Amino acid sequence: MAINMTATQQASIFTALLGIAPIIASSAAAQTTGCEPVAQRAGREFGCFITDRQELGALPRDSALYWHIDAFDTPAAARAAKTRRGSVVQSLGRTWLFTIAESGWRPKQGERLARAGPLPLVDAESYAAVYMEGVFRQGMHSPVHRHPGVEVWYTLEGEQCLETPEGKLVQRAGEPSVMVRGGVPMILTGTGKSVRRSLVLILQDATKPRSMLATDWTPAGLCRP
Repeated sequence: MAINMTATQQASIFTALLGIAPIIASSAAAQTTGCEPVAQRAGREFGCFITDRQELGALPRDSALYWHIDAFDTPAAARAAKTRRGSVVQSLGRTWLFTIAESGWRPKQGERLARAGPLPLVDAESYAAVYMEGVFRQGMHSPVHRHPGVEVWYTLEGEQCLETPEGKLVQRAGEPSVMVRGGVPMILTGTGKSVRRSLVLILQDATKPRSMLATDWTPAGLCRP
C-alpha cells in the first residue's frame, strides 16, 4: 500500500529520526565497550583503556612467570624499583609497578597488592605485555572476543563476570586474580551493585593484534547482571 506524504511531513519525520539516532548510539556505547588507548579517553569515566604496552622480547620457558602488582607513592619511587620486564603505570588514581617475573620476585620498596600466575604462555618468539584499566557500570560488557595470549584481571572495586565456552568466572574486589588462556573466546560483564574497577594484563604474541572479535562462539548469557 502506497503512502503519500507532503514534503513538510517527510521533513518532519526525517528531523525526528535525526533526534532519535544519537540516543540509540549513546545507549549502545554505554553498554558495549572495547579497549582503546588512555590518551583517547577524553574525560570519560567508564570503559576499557590501554595504559601501557611493553615489548618483552623472548621469555624464559624453563620457569613459571607471574604478574606482580605493586603500588608506589610516586612515579620516581616506582621507576627506582623497576627491572627490565617492569612497567610504571598511572592507573585508577595510583602509581603502579607491573612486573613479569618469577614467583619469588619482589621490589625493594612499594606495597604488594597481588601476584597472578603462573601465566600460561602461547607459543611465540617475542612477547608484549599490554596493561589496561576497566571501569564498568553494572550491565556494561565487552564484545565477544579473544586475544593472542593470556588475559589476567585483578579487581580493585566492584564485581565482574567472565563467560567462556568453559563456563563463567566471577571476581569480586580483593579476591585472587582470574585469567583466560590465549585464543579462548570470552565476554566480560560488569556485575554487582557498585562500579567495577579492574587492572588488566594481556601477555601476548607481540607480532599479532591485541584483540580479535570471536564470531565462532555465542555466549549463553551466564553473566546477566
